Amino acid sequence: MGDWPTNNRLSIQLQSIDFALRPEDNTRLANLCGQFDQHLRQLERRLGIEINNRGASFRLIGERDAVQLGEQVLHALYAETAEAVLTPESIHLLLQESGVAMQLEQVSERLPDVVIQTKRGLIRARGPNQQDYLHAILKHDINFGVGPAGTGKTYLAVACAVEALESERVRRLLLVRPAVEAGERLGFLPGDLAQKIDPYLRPLYDALFEMFGFEKVNKLIERNVIEVAPLAFMRGRTLNHSFIILDEAQNTTPEQMKMFLTRIGFGSTAVITGDVTQVDLPRGQPSGLRQAIDILKDVPGISFTFFNARDVVRHALVQRIVNAYDAFENQPE
Repeated sequence: MGDWPTNNRLSIQLQSIDFALRPEDNTRLANLCGQFDQHLRQLERRLGIEINNRGASFRLIGERDAVQLGEQVLHALYAETAEAVLTPESIHLLLQESGVAMQLEQVSERLPDVVIQTKRGLIRARGPNQQDYLHAILKHDINFGVGPAGTGKTYLAVACAVEALESERVRRLLLVRPAVEAGERLGFLPGDLAQKIDPYLRPLYDALFEMFGFEKVNKLIERNVIEVAPLAFMRGRTLNHSFIILDEAQNTTPEQMKMFLTRIGFGSTAVITGDVTQVDLPRGQPSGLRQAIDILKDVPGISFTFFNARDVVRHALVQRIVNAYDAFENQPE
């Protein structure tokens, strides 16, 4: 068990826990993990943590209280596998009965609020995780924001990038995303490089248009102050005095992630965002984001912020939709 070794309050609260489930039994472990690890992914979404395992050995990474709770839940679920076949519904019920939601909502003293100032107005964090995220981006050169859609990971990263550009702390903004099709076959895309990858970068563009305005964004792109680049085109570059955002990082391969992280130069800030439960890589291909969380957790100067479904800040209906889908997926087959 090790605390994350940087000097802010966020890092002190994040840690990894290693433990093993005993007695080791492959049948019970398969029951615990579920088909294609669906039970582990369910726990990740609910607790806002990263779960890795090799056989009976588990490593949990995330906020201190959440990973400690996750260890308790996994031990309890493994005990259940001795007599019962686990289902998403039974896991949901155990989480409810254990008071997980109440425990996760107990928040300690928070850091001072961070407000991002852009020419189009003020942008404030909503909730403690977003506050921690903004503090981390302001203090560290490399930052990871991990969690489900709608938690503000990308939007706040763009806000920090816009503020850094307007205050001339950086000279340019780079938007990077792996061009991986999310469950669809798009076929041949016409146009030049920017036009081909624009569909993949649309969430980043939407945030920029809101903060800069449509005309200014286009002018900055023409002047190469804002640059869009597919991840594959980053090899061989060194990025100095830049703010770099890698979005949808769960769809990077381990080799791509290493390549991207080693592009960071002097005076630059990088924010890597992704949702480890929504990997669109071919089956069997490991996610570079998942691997990076495990490898870099003890590296000073790198921050990690883990979001969960409680942090969704989109339209109120989005939270209801998420809850409805969770209820549907938890129904017995």
